[in-house]
Amino acid sequence: MCLTCGCGNNDDVRVLTLDAHDHSYHDHHHDDHEHHGHEHHDHDHSHQLADAVQRPSPSTENLIIGEAILAKNDHLAQHNRDWFAERSITTLNLMSSPGSGKTSLLERTIAEFGDARPVCVIEGDQETTFDSERIRRAGARAVQVNTGAGCHLDAPMVQSAVQALDPKPGSWLFIENVGNLVCPALFDVGEHAKVVIISVTEGQDKPLKYPHMFAVADLVIVNKTDLLPYVDFDIETFTGFAQSLNRTAEIMPLSVKSGDGLDAWYAWLRSAAPEVT
Repeated sequence: MCLTCGCGNNDDVRVLTLDAHDHSYHDHHHDDHEHHGHEHHDHDHSHQLADAVQRPSPSTENLIIGEAILAKNDHLAQHNRDWFAERSITTLNLMSSPGSGKTSLLERTIAEFGDARPVCVIEGDQETTFDSERIRRAGARAVQVNTGAGCHLDAPMVQSAVQALDPKPGSWLFIENVGNLVCPALFDVGEHAKVVIISVTEGQDKPLKYPHMFAVADLVIVNKTDLLPYVDFDIETFTGFAQSLNRTAEIMPLSVKSGDGLDAWYAWLRSAAPEVT
């Protein structure tokens, strides 16, 4: 459940894998109780919700339910993080509004990055398999998570997707979150780092409008810099806004279309990845 907008009926979540031979998709049922082959009995979601509903004060009911959901998500996110670390899988959570260029950046990264390790992608969208098909054509394995009315991926969804994807030890795992500058920032999925992508067409005031997203970012990519002559966007002003919220995040201008700045992105990826053991 999303504390911001109230979405999140997990019955609508579908994890789809593309078969390499017949190009058909197979539906994997989303199951919060399967965690990479391990069972957890100390976070009974239904009991937490029941306890919350029985509380006498309506003004605190939503807060109690929200705290229970976030606590469960954080527990499962840590399980994801441990699972990735044990297998030296570098996991990046890519977040942005729709149309910023996340998928295009991944396509070009898959083609040009040059790292010897395998690349896998979890694609998050409310509907369609368009992006996962693009990723597969670019040369990487991908699974599609369709969230229905949901506006973000969470740790249980990522666990289910990872079970379907089964990345090899030492892999790169990119998680392309649902396009939204609000809700994805609230949910830890067990990633190694959070990457926020914004395009210059969106306006330089985005950090002030969506502060939590930029506050949690490890890297902020400013995409579509080839359009700077045609839009009202000042990178220095944007950088000042972003750094007023998060002084540790790196700001990286680039253009996926022209290729300007992509070398810096590839260098950041290599520096962000732990050594494979």
